[in-house]
Amino acid sequence: MTVTLKPKTEITVPKSIRRQAGIKPGDRVEFSVTGSVINIRPKLSPDEVQDEREIRDPKVRAAIQASHAEFVAGKSRRATEFFASRAARAKKRNG
Repeated sequence: MTVTLKPKTEITVPKSIRRQAGIKPGDRVEFSVTGSVINIRPKLSPDEVQDEREIRDPKVRAAIQASHAEFVAGKSRRATEFFASRAARAKKRNG
């Protein structure tokens, strides 16, 4: 999408572009400039930043994919078993 800027007009991000980027009314955004490129990104809360980091971790992605495959296959387990397995893994990791 191309627009022509006028001397005293602020730039408005079109609704279709905001929708594609997942930016909703009321969201906070941050701007940065690299060379002649203006970047607009949603301002994430600390929890959202941590979630983003975890999702990029290959081990976390593999666990999510494995879990999804089990769900699709109709496999399930009791919550107590799930939490016990997580506690065992955490215990191994922490020594």
